[in-house]
Amino acid sequence: MRLLPLVALCLAAAVRFDAAQDAKVQQLVLLVPELGEIRYALSIPDNYEPNNPYPLVLALHPGGARTPYYGGAFMNRIVQPALSDWGAIILAPDCPTRAWTSVKAERAVLALLDEIPKRYAVDRDRILVTGFSLGGRGTWFLATRHSHIFSGAIPIAGSPGDDSLDGLGSMPVNIIHSRDDEVVPIEPARKAVKILKLLQNPVKFTELSGIGHFAMSDYINALTGAGTWMMQQWQEEK
Repeated sequence: MRLLPLVALCLAAAVRFDAAQDAKVQQLVLLVPELGEIRYALSIPDNYEPNNPYPLVLALHPGGARTPYYGGAFMNRIVQPALSDWGAIILAPDCPTRAWTSVKAERAVLALLDEIPKRYAVDRDRILVTGFSLGGRGTWFLATRHSHIFSGAIPIAGSPGDDSLDGLGSMPVNIIHSRDDEVVPIEPARKAVKILKLLQNPVKFTELSGIGHFAMSDYINALTGAGTWMMQQWQEEK
C-alpha cells in the first residue's frame, strides 16, 4: 500500500498538465445542503450542442493520497483517452470521504447526477458509471443501488463486495480485471460474472494478464474495448 502516494502524485501531475492543455475541462464546486462543497471536474465535448443529448460518464477515481480535483486527474489520464470516441460529457467528482461506498459519497454523487442534466443535454438512456480500484468498488456499489439512473457499468480492478447483483436489473456490465492484480483478487469478479450469466444479464468479462494493480495506464485499451461493447449493447436495446 505504500505505492498509493506515488499513484496520487502521478494523478496530481496530470491535473496540472491537462488544465493547461484542455480548456474544455472545468474544475468546479457544487454546494450540497448538509454535505458542503463537492469538488468535481467536468469535460464537455468540443462539438457540444444544447439540442443534441450526449452520453454521460461518471468516472470514480481510485484511492491514494488525494489532492484537489483528484477525480479530474483520473479522468484526464485514463477515462478520456479510453472513451475519446464517445463524444461524452464526463463527470469526475472528488470522493468526499475515504470510500465511494459511504452514505455521504453516495449522496454527493446523486446530487451531481441530478444537477448536471439541468445544465447540459444528457441522454438518460446512456449514462455509464466506471471507476478503478476504489472507484471500481464504487462502480459496483452505485450501479447495484441505482439501476434506474445508470445504463451501464464498467468496474475496473474493483471488488463487487457483498452488493446484491440482482439490483443491476438488466444493466449491461463489462468487468475489467487482471489475474495478476496483487491488491484486489480476481476471484470475486469471476464469481460475479457467473452470477450475472445465471441472471441472464448482459455481461462481459475482460480478463487481463501481465498487468499489476498499480499499472493503471495499462488498462486504457481494455476500457476502450469495454466502451465499444457497451455502445453495442445500447444500440441493440433501441
